[in-house]
Amino acid sequence: MTAASPAPSPAPSGRQHAPVADAPSGRQHAPVADAPPREVDTIVVGAGIAGIAAAARLRRSGVTDVLVVERADDVGGTWRDNVYPGVACDIPAHLYSYSFRPNPGWSRRFAPGSEIQEYLRSVVRDEGLTPQLLLGTDVIDMAWDDDAERWRLSTSRGGLVCRVLILAAGRLSEPVIPQLPGRESFVGPVMHSSAWMPGSDFAGARVGVVGTGASAVQLVPRLAEQGAEVTVFQRSAPWVVPRADAPIPSSARAAFASDPAAMQAHRESLFREFEAGHAARVADGPERESLRQLALSHLAAQVSDEALRARLTPDYEIGCKRVLLSDDWYPAIASGAVALEPSAIVALEGGRAVAASGARHEVDALVFATGFAATRPPFADRVRGRGGRLLADHWAEGMTAYASILMAGFPNLMVLDGPNAALGHNSAFAMIEAQAELAATLVTRMRAEGADVIEASPLAEQTWTAELDAASRGTVWLSGCRSWYVDDRSNRLTLLWPGNATAFRAALGAVGEQPLPLPSPVPASALQS
Repeated sequence: MTAASPAPSPAPSGRQHAPVADAPSGRQHAPVADAPPREVDTIVVGAGIAGIAAAARLRRSGVTDVLVVERADDVGGTWRDNVYPGVACDIPAHLYSYSFRPNPGWSRRFAPGSEIQEYLRSVVRDEGLTPQLLLGTDVIDMAWDDDAERWRLSTSRGGLVCRVLILAAGRLSEPVIPQLPGRESFVGPVMHSSAWMPGSDFAGARVGVVGTGASAVQLVPRLAEQGAEVTVFQRSAPWVVPRADAPIPSSARAAFASDPAAMQAHRESLFREFEAGHAARVADGPERESLRQLALSHLAAQVSDEALRARLTPDYEIGCKRVLLSDDWYPAIASGAVALEPSAIVALEGGRAVAASGARHEVDALVFATGFAATRPPFADRVRGRGGRLLADHWAEGMTAYASILMAGFPNLMVLDGPNAALGHNSAFAMIEAQAELAATLVTRMRAEGADVIEASPLAEQTWTAELDAASRGTVWLSGCRSWYVDDRSNRLTLLWPGNATAFRAALGAVGEQPLPLPSPVPASALQS
């Protein structure tokens, strides 16, 4: 699963985990009929990495009248929902964690998904956020009330009202499953990788896996190990580099626990190492060539069959899509236990999956590792700003936001993990913490300065967007491949920040110092590292 900027969602599997102790669950506390709406200063929608970060930063800033609303029955977001075999992070664990809650006890360099999920639960408990959780509650509609200058929320458990609304619903919360002709004729199990059914036993079964992204490269080798006969439907071959995962010795864990400064130094070293990877994405120079040769050498070392190697060689520039980390993807394909269909699945005919090549494959089950509605987040259809304007309409030509979190026409609304807030080369936590810090800064300044409303001006949002579009031109992400980083209507880079994480932190820090209600654009120089 991708982790530098993600790749999974909320599904039945996630709801089978035990919730955070003592957290109020929607299934335990039904609302009173016709009860008046509950009023809160700040509501955070979503209890994944971003929602937890926002609530923690607010609490540390002295803002405690906060409610975190989550539709599932547990916290964790991506890491709650994704429980498929082999799920793990592809950013080192000591970097893929909150800077304010380091964890010396990670068991491996790249943490398994279940370990990250338990870490997120522990942060909620240790930060004192449990009383602020409202779990098992789906937010149906969010509308700005111009007269009252408040957000009014309709939920599955009644109404809520708040002054500030922070959306942390995530970009990987709504799985995409292709609508295939003949779907009704297929009688076997069908699931998305983010809705894995725990206990599924595919030993001896013919399993079709659709997709070759981050989740697929983790899942397929595990299915093959379990005795499944796997066919992978590959629309395009991924670039893959060595993973080099390993257990963290108990002696190292003990050393980190006894010396927080050493653990912080290790984290900072990892951050610098991954920041250096940005150079390969913005210019076709020696850094990109080095990355390309690393991937090609990895493929050549692990796949000896020349014809198979050709089918596994990408036909687009490295970095245009997410570069994947794996040491067992190629061996699984080359072992004979996994059949590679080098074209997309296009239809189903009973128990046969039809590929674009015309080939037909007998399958007993289908797993879609096909990603998420990231550039067109479904929550945008539930948010109405001034004059009832839908956020989805505001984003009709692709997501835009001032400072990646504020939209003109949507007062007191902040979106985390939204427009141009992801990275292709470093940890998502670095970006999320910068956004949460800005959100907490703005909320505390509103209180201190007596501001009722903050809102980006149209000019500020337009200027910010134009500068990002200019910075995106010439990068590898706009070099021609089809990826979830780019909006399919406007062909704009709407998901990724075109600079590095250091520049993102600096830019958002500059925004936090602007006079309220943030009328001025941040200069283009702030976007540079």
